[in-house]
Amino acid sequence: MRRIAGIVLAVLLVGGVVAAVVAGRGTADTGTATKTVRAVIGSEKAEFFADPAVVEALAAKGYAVTTETSGSWAMEQLDLKGYDLAFPSSQAPADELAERYGVREPLPRPFYSPLVVVAHRAAADVLAGNGLATLDRDHGGTLKTAAFLAAAADDRTWQQLKGAQRHGELSGTVYVSTTDPESSNSGALWLAAASYVAGGNRVAASAADVARTAPLMRKLVRVQGAQQSSSDAAFRDFVSGVGNPLVLVYESQVTALLQEDQEVGDLTVLYPDTTTTSDHTVVPLTEDGRKLGELLASDPKLRQLAVRHGFRPQGATAEFGRATQDLTAYLNQQLTGVRQAPVPTSKVLREIARRARG
Repeated sequence: MRRIAGIVLAVLLVGGVVAAVVAGRGTADTGTATKTVRAVIGSEKAEFFADPAVVEALAAKGYAVTTETSGSWAMEQLDLKGYDLAFPSSQAPADELAERYGVREPLPRPFYSPLVVVAHRAAADVLAGNGLATLDRDHGGTLKTAAFLAAAADDRTWQQLKGAQRHGELSGTVYVSTTDPESSNSGALWLAAASYVAGGNRVAASAADVARTAPLMRKLVRVQGAQQSSSDAAFRDFVSGVGNPLVLVYESQVTALLQEDQEVGDLTVLYPDTTTTSDHTVVPLTEDGRKLGELLASDPKLRQLAVRHGFRPQGATAEFGRATQDLTAYLNQQLTGVRQAPVPTSKVLREIARRARG
């Protein structure tokens, strides 16, 4: 039921706020709730807030939450008057919103999720056989970011990679499908990591830095054609066998699916060796919004439920490790060999995305 609710929301999402859900309506008793908090959230958190167990846990603390979904970078275009909080998927758009609305720091950051590339096994094997990835788990490994970007710069095709000839579904240019970087967090963070590596492991901070990597960023985006506005929609397409064999998603989406014991076929999870982490950050617009954000970060039950939805709670890796100990064939629990790339300021990252989209 949780995934069905998320699918409905993702289908409706078109970049701005177009889908509204009263969390838990008709699924759990909210009679103990005394305060209704109105939130605009990234679509990847819709299933969490719609989960009856989350609704019940929030109600026990006196809260009922109504949510509307939006692309994280599209939230700046919204009129948030009347909302108690915004909950984008990373710190950069959150900081931008906080500055716009005069929100005091610190901003609550309840949980986070690394970005990963999901691949079908044949594609992962070919990447590994050509030095673009390593496979060190039964169903996972590491994407070599610099080598992959070099292949993208050369417009490498699957047909040019040894071993691909045995797999008829592998054809055309090798690329990772991402969401629209101008409206969606995961697509923007992919460009942040790519520009960092392409820029000599330096975070872009000036117009000259942006211009230096712009041709490659444009290649990464243009080869994709039309892009999804929601990572949930892109992940659903991949699981159903539709579209590109390499797709950028949140680790939380993969973890949640695996914990539901659903059939995942030949799903292979590649962690880019240089990546960016999605820090889900609350921007409190009212005092009730701040209290809810702090509750999500501190309440043991809500933290447990966040893990059930695949998120990593801030400050306690053991919680995630215990819950996913049976999933290590897919997941890199300790993020071994994964380096975190600094994210440019929101102004610079928006310019990177704009130039990439052309």
